[in-house]
Amino acid sequence: MVPATKLRPGMVVKFNNDLFSVFSVNHRTPGNLRGFVQAKMRNLQSGSMIEHRFSSEDKVERAILDEVEMEYLYDDGEYFYFMNTTNYEQLHLTKDILGDAVEYLIPELRVHVEFYNGKAISVELPATVDMTVMETEPGLKGSTVSNVTKPAKMETGLVVQVPPFILEGEKIRINTAEGTYQERA
Repeated sequence: MVPATKLRPGMVVKFNNDLFSVFSVNHRTPGNLRGFVQAKMRNLQSGSMIEHRFSSEDKVERAILDEVEMEYLYDDGEYFYFMNTTNYEQLHLTKDILGDAVEYLIPELRVHVEFYNGKAISVELPATVDMTVMETEPGLKGSTVSNVTKPAKMETGLVVQVPPFILEGEKIRINTAEGTYQERA
């Protein structure tokens, strides 16, 4: 159990018999009233965001997660298959558990799968992923204006805004947190 005042973004807590990832925390002490902690949290099963006001004296149960490095192998349309990099055991997860992460999964990508009580609950992607551009409009020669972008469809179906000089078949680096173009890979 941790005091509500010690909550930090990224922490996973058990609240109302569900697991929540803390998104943001704001500790307030208004005038002559008692202090409280306003926490914004994401439900790890439903994906919904909630805000809850904890009293400064409240205690919250911190969830202990096991993190295992795995390599993404392939998907068969329904399941996404991963392999443990230490003991080579395979695991399959559904799109419900993976959420938006499926758009960044390319073969041989190493990810961290988080387990709670032996059940996979989420996947932590690397900060950037290198992907191949499958479709984009042809670039204009001499286009060097930095704020002009065009849509590019990646190998997984993800659409990213890229500079005009990027061509089909090129590898680019994408920020997985924001889904944005970073640079050529």
